[in-house]
Amino acid sequence: MTQSDNPADAFKKALSEATKVLANDPDLNVSYSVDPAGLSGDAMRLPQVSRRMTRDEVMLARGTADAMALNRRYHNGQTHARYTPQGEMARELYEAMETARCEAVGARDMPGTAGNIDAKIAHDAMRKGYDQVKQAADAPLAVAAGYLIRHLATGRDLPSGAANVMELWRPFIEQQAGGTLEDLDAILDNQADFAKFARKMIKDLGYGDQLGQDPDQIDDDQDDTAEDGGEEEQDPDSTGDDNTDEEETEGSAEQSQEEQQDASQAQVSMDEMADQEMGEEAEMPDGEAPMEPPAPQPISDADPDYLVYQIEHDEEIRAEDLAEPVELERLRAYLDQQLEPLKGAVSRLANKLQRRLQAQQNRSWEFDLEEGTLDAGRLARVIANPTTPLSFKVEKDTEFRDTCVTLLLDNSGSMRGRPISIAAICADVLARTLERCNVKVEILGFTTRAWKGGQAREAWLNDGRPQQPGRLNDLRHIIYKSGDTPWRRARPNLGLMMKEGLLKENIDGEALEWAHRRMMARPEARKILMVISDGAPVDDSTLSVNPANFLEKHLRDVIEMVEKRRAVELLAIGIGHDVTRYYDRAVTITDVEQLAGAMTEQLAALFDSDPRARARVMGMKRAS
Repeated sequence: MTQSDNPADAFKKALSEATKVLANDPDLNVSYSVDPAGLSGDAMRLPQVSRRMTRDEVMLARGTADAMALNRRYHNGQTHARYTPQGEMARELYEAMETARCEAVGARDMPGTAGNIDAKIAHDAMRKGYDQVKQAADAPLAVAAGYLIRHLATGRDLPSGAANVMELWRPFIEQQAGGTLEDLDAILDNQADFAKFARKMIKDLGYGDQLGQDPDQIDDDQDDTAEDGGEEEQDPDSTGDDNTDEEETEGSAEQSQEEQQDASQAQVSMDEMADQEMGEEAEMPDGEAPMEPPAPQPISDADPDYLVYQIEHDEEIRAEDLAEPVELERLRAYLDQQLEPLKGAVSRLANKLQRRLQAQQNRSWEFDLEEGTLDAGRLARVIANPTTPLSFKVEKDTEFRDTCVTLLLDNSGSMRGRPISIAAICADVLARTLERCNVKVEILGFTTRAWKGGQAREAWLNDGRPQQPGRLNDLRHIIYKSGDTPWRRARPNLGLMMKEGLLKENIDGEALEWAHRRMMARPEARKILMVISDGAPVDDSTLSVNPANFLEKHLRDVIEMVEKRRAVELLAIGIGHDVTRYYDRAVTITDVEQLAGAMTEQLAALFDSDPRARARVMGMKRAS
C-alpha cells in the first residue's frame, strides 16, 4: 500500500504545515506516534491518526498540535528557567500557569486555536477522571490553578471535567490570591512579569517556602556589591578640599574602574612573583599541566575494564513516560484479569508476611528499665515487697522500620507471558504489604531499547566495525515505582509489563549496578535488593563481537562488588534458571507459580529476628 492510499496522510501533512506556521518555526519536525505526545528541541510528536480519522482522533491531534505550537511561539526557556521555583509543588504550579498563559495568549491572538485546545483539555480531563472527582483534596491544585488562569484570561467556559476540578479549588484560590489575580490581564503578554505574578500566586497559596531566592533580588544584591566594591577601592587621597580634583575623579569613573581591574590583576601577578622569590616553585612540574583533561570515569565501578561503545542512547525512564495513562489503566486491568485466580493465593501469602512483621514489632520491648511505660506484669513484685522499685518498659524500634526494599525485575523477552504477569502482580502485592509495615519499596525493570542492537550498533557499523567494542545495545532501565512514591499512585505503572514490544534483551550486570547505585543514595539504614530473573544476561549484538562470557563476567563482578561491600543485602530468585551459581543468597524455582511463595518466604526470612530461622531460609535451598 502506498502512502497516498492512506486517507489520513493528507490531513497529517496539512496539520504539520499549519503547526509550523502557528509555532513560527519552519524548521520544526512534526511526527505522529502512538507514544506520548511531546516537544523536544526541534522535534514535535503528535498523537497518531488512524485511517478511520474519527472525530476524536482529529480533534485531539489538532488540539495537541495547537497547544505545543503556542508554547513554542510564546514561551522563552531562559526566562522560564530564571524564575523556576525549587520545590516540587511550587514548580508544578509554576509550570501549569505558564502553559495556561501561552494557550490564553494564543486564543486571544488566534481565536481558532481555542476550540481545538478545549478538545484536548476535555480529552485529558476525561482520561484522568476529573469529572468524577467530588472533593478538592482528590484533585491536583496545580491543574486547577492552570485551568483558572486560562478561564480568567480568555473568558471561555472550560469542558465539564476541567471545570469540575477548577470549581472545587476556586474558592480557596480566590480567597488566598484574589488580590494577585486582579493584575492578570496587565501582565499576560510579558513572560517575565507573568513569572513574577506566578511566584506571587504560589506564595499566596502557601508554598512560598519552595520558591527559593528571588532572581531579581539576587541581581540587585550583585549590583549593590559591585558598587560598594568600587567605592571601597577609591583612593582616599582623592577626597579633599580641591573641587577640581573631585570633578576629575567623577568624570573618569568608568576609566578608573577598568584601570582598577587591571591593577588588581597586576597586583595578583606581583604577589605570585613575590611568593616565588620567597622559595615557592616558579614552574609546575612536568605532567601536572592544568590544561590536561582528566581521565574518563569508568563505566562500571565493579570492572573498570568493562566497555560500552556508546551511552548516549541509554535510557532511564519512568513507566508513566512510556505509555499514556489510559493505556496504563487498560494494561493494568488486563493484568488483573489474567491473574484473578492467583491473586487470592498471593494475597494470603502477603498477609502472612504482614502478620509476621507485625508480630515481631509487638515483641520488641526492653524490660526492667528505670523510666518508660509502667510494666503492669511486674507489679506483683512491688505488692509482695513494697521496697522493690517500679519496673518500666520501652518499645524498641524494629529492624524493618528503617528499611528499603528494591525489587529488580528482568524484563527480557523470555519472561513474556505468564512469568512477567506473575512477577508484576507479586511485586504489586508485596509493595502494598511492605508499605503497610512502613517499609519503603522500589520496583525497577531492565531491558534494552531494541532487538539485536540499537543506535549504538549502527554507530559501530558506521565506524568500520572496530574490534572488541564492548556493549552494543541501548539500555532501557524502567522505574515502575520509586521508593518514596505511594503504592496507590504507582499501581497502574505495573501494567506496562503487559505492553507488546516492551520486553527485549537483558544486560543484568549494568542493571544490577544501576539498582545498587540508587539504593546507596537512599537514607534508610537497611537496604535489601531482590533480583528476579529467568536466565543469564543475553544480548546478541554484544555477544557476537565480544568474548562469549563478556556480559556474564561483568554480572559476576558486580555481584561480587555488592556482596563484598555489604551495604546492600542482595538475594535472587531464578525462574527455571540456576542463579545460585552467581549469587551467594539465591533460590531457584522450577515453576513460575512458585514465585509468590518464594518472594514472600525470602523477605520474611530477612526480617526474622531469629538468626537461626534466617539461616535456614537464607541457606537458599531450591524450591521443590
